[in-house]
Parts: sequence; C-alpha cells; structure tokens
Amino acid sequence: MLTQLSINNYALINKLTIDFSSGLSIITGETGAGKSILLGALGLVLGNRADLSSLKDTTSKCIVEAKMAISNYNLQAFFEDVDLDYEPETIIRREILPSGKSRAFINDTPVTLTVLNELRTKLIDVHSQHQTIELSDVSFQFEILDALANNKSKIESYQRGFLQLSTLRKELQNLELQQKEANQQYDYNLHLFTELEEAKIVVDEQEELELKLEKLTNIEDIKENLSEALELSINEEIGLQNLLNTLEHKLSKIASYSKEYQEISDRITSVKIEVDDIVSELEDANENVDFNPNEAQEVNDRLQLLYNLQKKHYVNSNQELLQVFEELSNKVQKVASAEEDLSNKNAAIKNVKDKLDVLADKISKARKTAIPKLKKELENLLADLGMANARFSINIKETKEYHSNGKDQLEFLFSANKGGSFGELKKVASGGELSRIMLSVKKVLSTNTQLPTIIFDEIDTGVSGEVSNKIAAIMQQMSVNMQVIAITHLPQIAAKGNSHYKVYKEEVNGITTTNLKQLSNEERVKEIAEMLSGKDITESAITHAKELLN
Repeated sequence: MLTQLSINNYALINKLTIDFSSGLSIITGETGAGKSILLGALGLVLGNRADLSSLKDTTSKCIVEAKMAISNYNLQAFFEDVDLDYEPETIIRREILPSGKSRAFINDTPVTLTVLNELRTKLIDVHSQHQTIELSDVSFQFEILDALANNKSKIESYQRGFLQLSTLRKELQNLELQQKEANQQYDYNLHLFTELEEAKIVVDEQEELELKLEKLTNIEDIKENLSEALELSINEEIGLQNLLNTLEHKLSKIASYSKEYQEISDRITSVKIEVDDIVSELEDANENVDFNPNEAQEVNDRLQLLYNLQKKHYVNSNQELLQVFEELSNKVQKVASAEEDLSNKNAAIKNVKDKLDVLADKISKARKTAIPKLKKELENLLADLGMANARFSINIKETKEYHSNGKDQLEFLFSANKGGSFGELKKVASGGELSRIMLSVKKVLSTNTQLPTIIFDEIDTGVSGEVSNKIAAIMQQMSVNMQVIAITHLPQIAAKGNSHYKVYKEEVNGITTTNLKQLSNEERVKEIAEMLSGKDITESAITHAKELLN
C-alpha cells in the first residue's frame, strides 16, 4: 500500500510530504483546490509522461517520491526478473531536471519507464468516472470472471504454453517459406551441385595445372636448351665435365705441397661432384622431355573448366569453389530433409495444442461454474446502489481458436430496467450506472484477488442520499482487504473514512500554492459541516456532521 507521498516543485506544490494509512482514506477539497495535482504527481512517479510544465520553478528539479509497503503483493519474482533489489518497503522516485530530462528510480536503482509502468499495475489502481469504458473491454470482463473462477494459476500455465505455440507456429511458417523458396530453386541448385560434384575439385590443383601447361606450351624451347646444356657439360673437348677432370688432375699433383693447394683441390673435387650430379639430372630431364599434344589439350581443358566454374560462381579460387559446393550441398539437402523437418514441427505443435486443450477446458469449466456467483454478487451490489432491476447475461462459448487466456468467447450483456432487453454495457448503461457497476466490479475483485491500492477519483459524482451511503459502505468493505483512497464531494462518504485529508490552496508572498493536510477530529467535523452547508456553517450542519461521523 501507499505509505507516504513526497512532492517537491511540482505544479502548484512547493514541498509536501504526507503519510497514508491502511483502510479507507478520504481526500476532500474545493473544486480547483488541486486534487488533480495530487493524482498527477502520483501518476508521474508511477511512470506517466513528464515535461517541463510539471515544474513549479523551472530552474530547479522536480522530485516526486512514493513509499510503498509491498510485502503482501508477492512481488519478489517480479523484482528478480527485472534485476532489482526487493525491499518490503519499496521507494519509487521520479525526477524531472530543468533541462527536461526525466529519471526514474526504484530503491535507488535507475529503471526505465517500461519497468515502472509494469510495477505500477501491480501497486495502484486509479479509477475515475471516465475510466468506466474499461467495463466494455472483453479482456477486463474475462479478468473479472477469472478472478471468481480462481483461474489465475491455470491461465498462467496456459499462457506459457500459448507463448510456446506462437513460437512454434512462427518457426513452422518460416520453414514453409524456406521450403517454398528452396523448392523454386531446387532444380537449378541441384544442377549446380552436380556440376561441381562431377568436377571433383582439389584445392591446389589449379596452380599445379597452370605450371604443367606452362611447361607443355614451351616444350620445344625446353628441349633445345636442355640439349645444349648437356652438350656444354659432356663434350669431350670443351665439355664442363672434361675440363673439371683436367683441373682436378692438375691440382691433385701439387696438393701435397701445401695446405692452401690441398684446400683448392678439395673444393674443385666438390664442384666436380656437384656438376656430375647436375649432368645426371640433365640427362634424365632431356630423356623425359616428350611433347604430347593430347596431354597439353587435356590440361588446358581441365583449367578452362575450373576457370569457367569460378567465373560462373563469381569466385577466384578452387578454395572458394569448394565453399560454394558446400553451400549448394546444404541447400539441396535441406529440400531433401524439409518434409521430415515440417513433420517434426507439426508434431511439436500438436503436442502443445493437446496440452493447451486440456488447460483451456479446465479454464472454461471453472468460468461456467463462476458465472452464477458473479451475476448474483453484481446484481445484489447494484440493488444496494439503487439499481434494483439491474440484470446481467454472461455466457461462455467455446471456440476452436487459441486466445491468450483460453479458447472461450465471452458475451457480457446488461439490462438496467425490468423487462428491458440485454445489450452491451457501453450501449445500454448511462454514465452514472457505469460508475456504480464499476464500483461493484471492484468490490467483487477486492474479495477474490490481491488487488493493489485503489484510488477512486470522484466515482460518486451524480449520486446522493441513500445511494451515497451504500457507496461508502462498499468502500469500507473493500478497505478491509486493501487500501482504499477516495476523492469525494459527498459528506456521507467523507464521514466513513478511517483518515481524512484536505486539499487546499493558500497564497504566500503573492504566490498560490496547493497543500494537503490530515485533519484532526475537530477539523474533520468542520470540513464535513462545510460540505453539508457551504462556507456559512450552521449549528445544524455541525450536528449533522457529528452524526455522520458517529
């Protein structure tokens, strides 16, 4: 519940701190005193949009802080999900800087407005006469019915399955789209795949073939130069081998005369051995040089095939061609295995649907069981509120469609007059009737769910007399299970509060400000008497006020 609200530099408020208690709290004040400012500040701290117009003094920052006792709301899991420290007394703070920048904090940890708004729905329900349109919203009607049907855990389980079903359906849709696209390209991809498969591409093959073709293309030049080189090496008169033999022989004769000559002789011997080895390789190379036109053509054809494939697939090497081959293999294989993938996905969807069907059936049965109770409670409450002939027609129809809260279709109709026909709430109920219906709905919800703090903003507009007493009684009953704050103009309701606050304006140094204070017993008598008789309070009004309070 809301335990304290602090406001600094907001609208007409300079600085204000007010403590709230459990039970029924009443806020009264003259029209224009600033009750809407209080709600605006509370809305700001709970995530409403902010702008510089919220600042009373545009050179200083605006700070609104709310302390909430949340130990009874089971919010530990929420705090864990959004990575916040959980505190039984949680402090929410909102700041608007003179620059217009807005910041929000929960227990001194910065948070986004998304998180703040999500927490808001779990803490405070602000209801005014203008929000009765919510009654015509089917999801809200389901919320009312499901509260009485005790469907919370079943619906949470169903929603987890529904989310899984939605995910699987999207995956199936993507699979089907991929299969369609793959099928359209399958024949072409298969042709490209087969072409590369038959080519039997090897990574380093191209470089080797290019070298081989270079050799075959210049075979005559190679043969000629090898023959001449061999002649220069083995000619009996001028051949390199013969000359080295002679040189070796000459030096061997003087090698024993000096170490220097011996070293020269040894080097010549080494050169001769190396030359003999080279000559042997030249002889082998010369003998193996054989021009084969067919071989040259085969090498050229193979290279041309590789070049054509690379050009076709916009790549520059065999390595890249092999990558293309792998990609084509995956595409072809995907089509081949698509039927199995689709079958598995459909089986998974059927399995989830079967489980959802069981849960949806349980949810639907619980709703049907709760309908008579809901009708009776609402009709009895409305009878107390002066609508003795109010009747509801609530029907559940099971469908084949999966919705976020089950498979039901809800018909929630209303008739205000005896013998009148049933119709949609927004079409057959007046504004005053909708306000009383909403109050009755909130009363039903308060006894069947753990509602947050609820604030009624002049929901009693347009009623008086005995009906106002009934409204006050209902609010009192609700306040047993939750904190209720009511902004009202009716003395009958104001007198029923456990605590009473007054909003008022005052002028300080020529500047108008709004303030809020908790009334003492004597001040409360005076306030209610003024609500009864106006500014000129009479003795009878005082007496009447005391009677109402007692």
